[in-house]
Amino acid sequence: MEARAIVVTRRLPGVPFDALASRFRAGDPPPDGTMAREELLRRARGASGILCTLPDRVDGDLMNAAGSALEVISIFAVGVNNIDVAEATRRGIRVCNTPDVLTDATADLGFALLLAAARKLPEAERHIREGRWTGWDPWGFLGVPVAGKTLGIVGMGKIGAAVARRSRGFSMRVLYNGRRRLPPATEAELGAAFRDLDALLAESDFVVLCVPLNPETRGLISRERLARMRRTAVLVNISRGEVVAEEALAEALAEGRIFGAGIDVYEKEPRVHPALLAAKSTALSPHIGSATRDAREAMGRLAAENLVAVLEGREPPCPVN
Repeated sequence: MEARAIVVTRRLPGVPFDALASRFRAGDPPPDGTMAREELLRRARGASGILCTLPDRVDGDLMNAAGSALEVISIFAVGVNNIDVAEATRRGIRVCNTPDVLTDATADLGFALLLAAARKLPEAERHIREGRWTGWDPWGFLGVPVAGKTLGIVGMGKIGAAVARRSRGFSMRVLYNGRRRLPPATEAELGAAFRDLDALLAESDFVVLCVPLNPETRGLISRERLARMRRTAVLVNISRGEVVAEEALAEALAEGRIFGAGIDVYEKEPRVHPALLAAKSTALSPHIGSATRDAREAMGRLAAENLVAVLEGREPPCPVN
């Protein structure tokens, strides 16, 4: 009996490609970078499984190309906004992701961006690398304090909770907002108090976004909501770029209506709004929330485990639908 076909859309850390290729028909992914859309549509024909990542678009057209053979779409990511999950569910196709294994890495980066923006580290580093530093300046690169300040977390899932735990070392007061309140025992363990979103924005010195991208969160931090933040506040986004109105954020930074921002994700990746690039007190990183070797290799192993489990008729470790 001929082995079933799978598509792995690119080389990924931790994905045991040789082992998969020994069990399934799996053409070599591109040596570097993403698979072109036309190539992905061609390779998907008759495939039983697709192991994909960002920015692969897994929509009805791709599912049509695969046909009735397609059983599973396994993504090397937590977010599944690039997959039409509803359409996959309608067709009986399992969708799986890789949560949990990147929680600490993403929370670490979120707090790093918070600190970097608060203390103007990117701006100060550019100053010294460009040879412009002439000595200690009592007025140079004045930031905002972190210790003892109020941290607002929007989206208190596992990553949000990990950010809250990291704030203990800075004796921060923690507020949170989410689709539902946490149980009282969890609130007590995290030292977190629930607020509606507008109140959280108004009270917080630092706001960290940890929500998934969905119709309710797209454009969540709008021009109007940015106007509710303190002039000394810092906004950190480690969720998805489309959660924030990027142009409005750039304007708020340029006009000094908020102090700074730490941004890892963008509305139209890899494009970054030019005004955001020019803004001071802004720490920018290129979507590296999960970018530790341990986290990425764990993601790869889990993505492969999800795919194989479905194709063997077992329940996958991390189903989305």
